[in-house]
Amino acid sequence: MAAMTLFLNTAVQPLDLLILLLLGHFVADYPLQGDKMAVEKCPGKDVTLSWRWWLSAHAGTHGFFVAILTGIPVLGLAEMACHFLIDFGKCRLGYRLIVDQALHLGCKLLWVLCVMIIK
Repeated sequence: MAAMTLFLNTAVQPLDLLILLLLGHFVADYPLQGDKMAVEKCPGKDVTLSWRWWLSAHAGTHGFFVAILTGIPVLGLAEMACHFLIDFGKCRLGYRLIVDQALHLGCKLLWVLCVMIIK
């Protein structure tokens, strides 16, 4: 954990943090989200588990990345909540991928701003 703390302290430059958060987002959104999760996280598409579990697990993965990369666990919880709501909205309203990703980018920009204020 000391190595991670050292890493976090050296990655506090806003642009560096934004890049890391975006890379973490893409890892969590694509390789770590299997096809089953991508489909079943939407209400009405769930077969093996309730969509709530799928979407919570997916959003939690994103929250974990934000908490680790920022060093601020409450930002991880905020990311989890926001990611859940954005993806739920995408499932219900059917907005395009570009809108979905723009909303996620907005969250990452907000987390960088929070880190700049807090640290």
